[in-house]
Amino acid sequence: MERLRKRKEEPQIYPMGAVKTENGMHFSIASVKESCSLVFFEQGKTEPVQTIPLLPEDKIGDVWNITLEGDFRGLAYAYLFDGVLCEDPYGRHFSGRENWGEKYEENRVLHALFSEKEYDWEGDVHPQLSYENSVIYRLHPRGFTRHSSSKVKSRGTFAGITEKIPYLQELGITTVELLPCIEFNEVIPEDKTIWKLDKKFEKFLRKKPEKSSEKQDQKRLEKKAEEEKINVNYWGFIPGLSFAPKASYCSKKEKYPGWEFKDMVKAFHRAGMEVIMDIFFSGQEPQMQVVDVLRYWVQEYHVDGFHLVGFAPVSLLGSDPYLSRVKLFYPSWDGVSRGKYRHLAIYNDYFQNEMRRFLKGDENLLNSLIFHNRRNPADCGVINYMANSNGFTMMDNVSYDTKHNEANGENNQDGTDANASWNCGVEGPCRKKKVMEMRRKQIRNSFLLTFLSQGTPLLLAGDEFGNTQNGNNNAWCQDNEISWLNWNQVKTNADILGFAKEVIRFRKKHPMFHLKQEPKGLDYLSCGMPDISYHGTKAWFPEFESFRRQLGILYCGTYAAQDGGEEDDCFFAAYNMHWEPHEFSLPNLPKGMKWHIVFNTDAKEVQGFYPEGEEKLLEKQKFFMVQPRSIVVFIGKKLCSKTEENIGKKLCGEAGEE
Repeated sequence: MERLRKRKEEPQIYPMGAVKTENGMHFSIASVKESCSLVFFEQGKTEPVQTIPLLPEDKIGDVWNITLEGDFRGLAYAYLFDGVLCEDPYGRHFSGRENWGEKYEENRVLHALFSEKEYDWEGDVHPQLSYENSVIYRLHPRGFTRHSSSKVKSRGTFAGITEKIPYLQELGITTVELLPCIEFNEVIPEDKTIWKLDKKFEKFLRKKPEKSSEKQDQKRLEKKAEEEKINVNYWGFIPGLSFAPKASYCSKKEKYPGWEFKDMVKAFHRAGMEVIMDIFFSGQEPQMQVVDVLRYWVQEYHVDGFHLVGFAPVSLLGSDPYLSRVKLFYPSWDGVSRGKYRHLAIYNDYFQNEMRRFLKGDENLLNSLIFHNRRNPADCGVINYMANSNGFTMMDNVSYDTKHNEANGENNQDGTDANASWNCGVEGPCRKKKVMEMRRKQIRNSFLLTFLSQGTPLLLAGDEFGNTQNGNNNAWCQDNEISWLNWNQVKTNADILGFAKEVIRFRKKHPMFHLKQEPKGLDYLSCGMPDISYHGTKAWFPEFESFRRQLGILYCGTYAAQDGGEEDDCFFAAYNMHWEPHEFSLPNLPKGMKWHIVFNTDAKEVQGFYPEGEEKLLEKQKFFMVQPRSIVVFIGKKLCSKTEENIGKKLCGEAGEE
């Protein structure tokens, strides 16, 4: 007996895909094929239980339409076009790919499922954070918590990410960016094998795991890699079923995957944080389908924005009124109407590539430092980072001169050779004290280059505690400890984590480093000082010869108000990327104020910073010697009479001794 029956009605325009009606479901799909049928299956079964042909007279243009009544519980469906079974590109959830890395028969068609319950968002609202008040953290939905050291209940899942929200809050993150989490096929065809393990990598994979569960996972992965030759696209920048969340990123396989993703988004919103999705388009998708994808994730899953990867119709998306308050990241928005709301953002490697060169001491980069430090267009955001998924991590950028991608199985031919990195004297792991100190100082410099710039800062997950990928700058196929975050480094690299937290806290407290508009370099308030000014080693005399690697930047806090309404402080940031020390003359402060040190990346004895309220007072207010490859940030603070008296006694004592 047939469970479903066609309902006759006048042709009308419905949204694409399967849409609930009063007594059933309406199905719409665009195709130029000559024939179309709906094929229904019991969930988990491969044999059809009912096939219903769609009639040409029910077409509107190239869109096949049909409304069905009956009992849809426990059913899944696919389409049959001219005798070929196909997935619904608008399917909201699919069965058959619940287990990550599982090898299925070739050309397998996934069956779309129906959601049986409505989700309760419990009054969820979008935080709608401005770009100037955002700190972005980019993570892989699986690798973020897959390692046993993550200490979460549901490793490698959306639920595992949710468990880490308190950690992200403590770090100071406002926005998470997720690598692709739509339903894509991570298993690569056998003719593109990448599991060609050299002896060194085999030894790495076979090292003794920490827990029995991890040991079992390792053995399973090794067995698949060596016996079945399964190749994994770990990142997921490939075409997929763009309306469905990835089932294998869910902890409860029997649960509708969309619920766990929604639970995660709702939890982030309750914490006042945003969720951005990376989403890939090949350029072959119909443009309106791309628009529908973004609208759907905003409406159905309450995501706050998208990082568009590949080939997207940016003019259409950037001007879409439904997306006018949704964050959209793309390498360039040239020629795109920006609209009333500042929701578009430029996201490319320009900042990373030039600031890495400045970091390692290349010449003729002071103008680039100024450009990136102040860049903050009025109609568009700018995302700044020193490391991202495609390239070295922040730690590897100061530990390797060249890429080491042998584990990818392509003879180290993959991945970029233009890393602008410096290993600080030794390639790879090292125990030499001077080398390790230099690497940590360069990491501290990297944080300051990013977080003292006006654009929106982005951290690659794990960079805050010195995560390494062993020199692999193209780990797209590494679903193992190369890409998984090892959370044990939170303790072993506690100094790096402590510095990262302090830099983020400092930026968020002081609006001079995240203004609503780009600094003008002018005294437009007639207060006697421009909002921002540039200096050489001599105050008020910038030097821009190609061989210069030193720059001072003075910030006037009169141009920015803190949360309480009071003016921000005055700051002076001294950059010296030369391999020799340089003495900077410090600009004069208003009467009654003195310079104090907030950050000094060379001061390893205090891990590069002085906590709030404990900033180090300079005894000599006119000059400061900035050590090689160092950044020093000064804050102008008023002194109480008691402090001034103590300083006076100390200075008099020193004079008497002389």
